Amino acid sequence: MTSLIDVIFLLLLFFMLTSTFSKYGEIEFATAAAGGAETDRAIRFVKLEADRILVDGTPAAFDDVAAALEAGKSQTVLISLGQNATSQQLIDLLSVLKGIDQLRAQVIG
Repeated sequence: MTSLIDVIFLLLLFFMLTSTFSKYGEIEFATAAAGGAETDRAIRFVKLEADRILVDGTPAAFDDVAAALEAGKSQTVLISLGQNATSQQLIDLLSVLKGIDQLRAQVIG
């Protein structure tokens, strides 16, 4: 009986350690496509740095980025990453931009 309890405990421990309890989200990246450029889209520039965000060269708070990029206009946002920008900051920015209609975000080098 004791060995059966040990086996059950080991199986329980194995399944607890190998399972995941968090759900991972997905963020889609737009890649450059061959062909003509769309001329009806406005191009906006966002520079993401470790301690600040610049929208078209103007400093903006993280909460104000969506307001700085006008909703309803067809636009492409080019995101440039600063040297010390983290991947979590990029994911947070892309999550905010995903909620804006008619906006395409592209990450550049």
